[in-house]
Amino acid sequence: MTELLKINLPDGSTREMEAGSTPADVAAAIGPGLAKAALAARVNGEVRDLNRPFDGDSELALITSRDEAEALELVRHDYAHVLAEAVQALYPGTQITFGPATDDGFYYDVMAPESREPFSSEDLPAIEEKMREIIAADKPLTREVWTRQQLIEKWEKDGERFKAEWAKELPEGEELTVYRSGEDWLDMCRGPHLASTGKLDPQAFRLMRVAGAYWRGDQRNAQLTRIYGTGWLNKKQLKQHLHNLEEAAKRDHRKLGREMDLFHLQEEAHGSVFWHPKGYRIWRELEAYMRRKMDVAGYREIKTPQLMDIRQWEQSGHWGKYAENMFAVPDIVPEVDGLGEGPAAPKVAEDAGWLAMKPMNCPAHVLVFKQGITSYRDLPIRLGEMGCCHRNEPHGALHGLMRVRQFTQDDAHIFCTEDQVVEEVRAFCKLADSVYKDFGFSYHVKLALRPEKRFGSDADWDKAEQELRDAVAEAGMDNDDYGWEELPGEGAFYAPKLEWHLTDAIGRTWQVGTIQGDRVLPDRLDANYVGEDGEKHRPVMLHRAIFGSYERFIGILIEHFAGRLPVWLAPTQVVVATIVSDADDYAKQVIAKLEAAGVRVDSDFRNESINYKVREHSLAKVPHILVIGKREAEEGTVAMRTLGEKQQQFLSADEAVALIRAEATPPDLRES
Repeated sequence: MTELLKINLPDGSTREMEAGSTPADVAAAIGPGLAKAALAARVNGEVRDLNRPFDGDSELALITSRDEAEALELVRHDYAHVLAEAVQALYPGTQITFGPATDDGFYYDVMAPESREPFSSEDLPAIEEKMREIIAADKPLTREVWTRQQLIEKWEKDGERFKAEWAKELPEGEELTVYRSGEDWLDMCRGPHLASTGKLDPQAFRLMRVAGAYWRGDQRNAQLTRIYGTGWLNKKQLKQHLHNLEEAAKRDHRKLGREMDLFHLQEEAHGSVFWHPKGYRIWRELEAYMRRKMDVAGYREIKTPQLMDIRQWEQSGHWGKYAENMFAVPDIVPEVDGLGEGPAAPKVAEDAGWLAMKPMNCPAHVLVFKQGITSYRDLPIRLGEMGCCHRNEPHGALHGLMRVRQFTQDDAHIFCTEDQVVEEVRAFCKLADSVYKDFGFSYHVKLALRPEKRFGSDADWDKAEQELRDAVAEAGMDNDDYGWEELPGEGAFYAPKLEWHLTDAIGRTWQVGTIQGDRVLPDRLDANYVGEDGEKHRPVMLHRAIFGSYERFIGILIEHFAGRLPVWLAPTQVVVATIVSDADDYAKQVIAKLEAAGVRVDSDFRNESINYKVREHSLAKVPHILVIGKREAEEGTVAMRTLGEKQQQFLSADEAVALIRAEATPPDLRES
């Protein structure tokens, strides 16, 4: 009698299938439409190939293009394999290493044969064409189980020294798999893969660029060529992605920062920003806005030192986790030369202590909290700081304003009792919501859960994670409208955290705000309050930020608005430009009215054409230009040109001032 397996489907139904059946067989039994649409299967929670037989009775969910995240992961993995196969077909002797899927595509690291130069962008069209040939051939992708020794012998025989080296490090006895494309080409891979190369859309990928890479990421090893591609489920998605890349290039905050004269970076202060007057005006407006929001929410602002004794960081646990990213500074004794003309090279004293520049503000805030005796009646205590921090980021990781070495956070820490945690987090959720809405952002909220390596007991982590869940629920944000999601293993080493992921104008997401429920640092730094029972108790410490860092948030704003910042944030809110010199006196009266209304105004009385002036100030992203000629001077009017609008408005000077003043008022002050 043939053994039958019970296959349970997501709709609650059960299919009985013969032993040896596959998810593809189930899809075919349900109907030809599903058989064609199915890309892979989730069997007992594990994503598998469609043609891999069931191990026994199973829970089955078929993956189609509607399951976009999983489908994209699959097709990008397959595109990477097709890329490697195409390169080796075109250029025999090429050695392959590894090629994973990425957030928007895939890459593969390869070494060109000795007979030719490393691969360049000029090779990409030919490789793309070969990839399309492989896709059109609809080669079956077949999973095979090999022994470790078989893999070593295979790669050594083929001259694949990188693959052979990796195979020698694989554990004995573990199930090792390869995937064969058609009859001949194969690669070492865990999978899963699509059923065949023909499941890929030949018009839904593009090879983008090449770059240098090192074998296993170590610059002491052989240099390889990394070929990057972008891959999607269909041509429409690819077209949209390429459009977004073009749009992102136009919005690049580094480019706009130069054009708008906001800031610059240079080697003399690698990873730190030189803010120009216009850029720092944006900073000041954001800082003033955030101070008002924090004042209303009951925060008290403090200022703490840049340098603290290294022992403080050891006690907090940060030195053990982040030492390589911290700047350490020794005590020094100046050494004077024999002529007494001044200090020579500084010399470190033998008994010098060591200080560290703070990479975050939290230990310093604990030290402020510990001054004096705190009663439970004083809690919650909310301490905020526009805190300047330093982190020793690798040179290659630095990126404009988005990743720097010196940055300032809108940081705060809330010290509270166990019973106050949920309400404090709920209130922060509402505060963050109001801020992001003021800037026009939508967002998702995610809960990052305990990592494998962490401080604190499991009981404390259970409690801290549940408190964050409860607070989000009370704020009404634990639903699909807010993209609620839990992220296992992604919490900080001392606390779980809620994360706010903003979505910008072209659909990119940026993780900015966070709040973390921490019981570890108060314990390590011996923070206490006196409870109602007269005994000492540990406070819970909530770490929180909304902008994250001013540098990065300004970079996000520049790209989100493509430089066309809201009027209240714009460094120059209006330019008054004259057509003829006869209008200068009247223009000065208009400027005086704007200044009296608190508007940031510049004048342009140059002997240039008005079209030239308008074009120049439009490129600088000035929101409004008031054009004044002889007629406007006689009638007491202005011609107002608004950035991004084709038609100009003709208004009285007072009407224009009132309109601009309203737009120049920060959103939190408009009601008052």
